[in-house]
Amino acid sequence: MISNESIPTLNTMFRFQWEQAQNSYVLLYPEGMIQLNGPAGEILALVDGEKPVAGIVADLKGKFGDVDGLESDVLEFLAEAHKQRWIEISRSNVG
Repeated sequence: MISNESIPTLNTMFRFQWEQAQNSYVLLYPEGMIQLNGPAGEILALVDGEKPVAGIVADLKGKFGDVDGLESDVLEFLAEAHKQRWIEISRSNVG
């Protein structure tokens, strides 16, 4: 389970980058590419393997303001990204 104390890291199978041709962030992997929507790209851009989820949420609040439901949206996205194996949880106080 992902919590505010969890520290996500990008799965080494993927490379995260801005793709000018797509005008979006993408995840590249040997068989292809996943084009990310704006919010997904903004979240994954902050995944560095050192910052906990709470820090990611704080950085997003600093950039976009205190948006209603931001924390739960980030947790939900990261849970889905983990399910898709885009990220790993390197450390967590929960689960």
